[in-house]
Amino acid sequence: MVTQAKDSLIETRSIDMIPDHERHGKPFNQFTLWFGANMQITSVVDGALAVVFGADALWAFIGLLIGNILGGAVMALHSAQGPRLGLPQMISSRAQFGVLGAILPLILAVVMYLGFASTGTVLSGQAINGILGVQNPAIGIIIFGTLTAILALLGYKYIHALGRVATVTGILGFTYLTIMAFVKFPVASLFGVKPFELTTFLLAVSLSAGWQLTFGPYVADYSRYLPRSTPQSSTFWNTFLGSVIGTQWAMTLGVIISAASAAGFGGSFLKNQVGYLGELGGLGLIAILIYIVIVIGKLTVNTLNAYGSFMSLLTITTALSGKKTASTTLRTLFILGMIAASVCVALFASKDFLNLFKNFILVLLMVFTPWSSVNLIDFYCISKENIDVPGLYDPKGRYGAWNIPALVSYFAGVIAQIPFMAQALYTGPITKMLGGTDISWIVGLVVTAAIYYPWAKSHNVAPDDMIYPEEYLLAAEKEKTNN
Repeated sequence: MVTQAKDSLIETRSIDMIPDHERHGKPFNQFTLWFGANMQITSVVDGALAVVFGADALWAFIGLLIGNILGGAVMALHSAQGPRLGLPQMISSRAQFGVLGAILPLILAVVMYLGFASTGTVLSGQAINGILGVQNPAIGIIIFGTLTAILALLGYKYIHALGRVATVTGILGFTYLTIMAFVKFPVASLFGVKPFELTTFLLAVSLSAGWQLTFGPYVADYSRYLPRSTPQSSTFWNTFLGSVIGTQWAMTLGVIISAASAAGFGGSFLKNQVGYLGELGGLGLIAILIYIVIVIGKLTVNTLNAYGSFMSLLTITTALSGKKTASTTLRTLFILGMIAASVCVALFASKDFLNLFKNFILVLLMVFTPWSSVNLIDFYCISKENIDVPGLYDPKGRYGAWNIPALVSYFAGVIAQIPFMAQALYTGPITKMLGGTDISWIVGLVVTAAIYYPWAKSHNVAPDDMIYPEEYLLAAEKEKTNN
């Protein structure tokens, strides 16, 4: 059995269950991680888009807040599973989809991670070049990729440490940027300029809700080391508040910047996001400090993407091989492979390709809304938080290779969203009737839940209590004896 001391340098565990004697940390670490990961430049861009797409600054702010609260609640419910199960998020989803069935959403998750990591690497490379004063984009991109690789390889503890650093730098940097926005722009006059429009308001809700929902497939990866006695409410609220406050603050700054640009104050933020924030902060040393804040924030979320992608790849490969653990070497190869791929895309792709790729990634987000619906309904309402852990690794066990109710409900939820989509690659007919309003994520949640809940309840295979793997029980007994 793989063992790991709490103070070891490099994380050795991956898809296996975390024993009680290796559990550590406090719920507040979830707050700092998700606050730091969301207080970053891409959140600013997402908030700015709400105004670019036509919303008044006031209604964009309110819509983004509602979306963050709704999506953040779903995301935090996933996080609350971590201490109870001690498992990565996508391994636990085998209880709903089956050992092999869980591979289907995982493949799309890996593609999503690659897309977000690539676009994030481009922005961070620009910030690093601004710090170093160089023009060659490859320099900043490669440096950022290297930093991401190091932190993802070190693992869980260092990712949380980075989250704490990002929280401090994010608060300092974004407080300063917010003050400068109020100094340079007539902020009060930017709000309430346009009348309320339902279409643009709901679009703002969807932008922020979609942002939060994308964390669902890996959020429990970062709470699974918390002691099993950790109250679910503590994990939920720390994750929820960290993610919602950090995201809403950054998105609100984006709303202000975009509204000011539309009113003729300052340049265009979306044409040069990194340079714009540097100029908003000031010139010289101040701009460099702002670039450092940008790099730390993006490094946090990019490390989450790299770590989550290797977890997803291991979940796929071990389902096919039948293994319950993965070696440190394999873990390293998966992390380096994903980061190398994201760096290559960032280096060699044209700007047009990156824009198309980002749009494709936005379309992929529709696959995670029904996944969240299935996972949460099963965990909290059907299985009542009881999992047969050994069965998660055995396609001939309790959960089988394929779970038909979950898979049918999942794909029904995906298909039901298509007429309601409003993306660059496709706009659904019902969306056109609604004037361009994208409510696909709401439809995905409701349709999937309506199909899955009664079907899964009548075919419930969950145990009455948690069933732990033998090695977990042996470790617990050994720890009790030693004490």
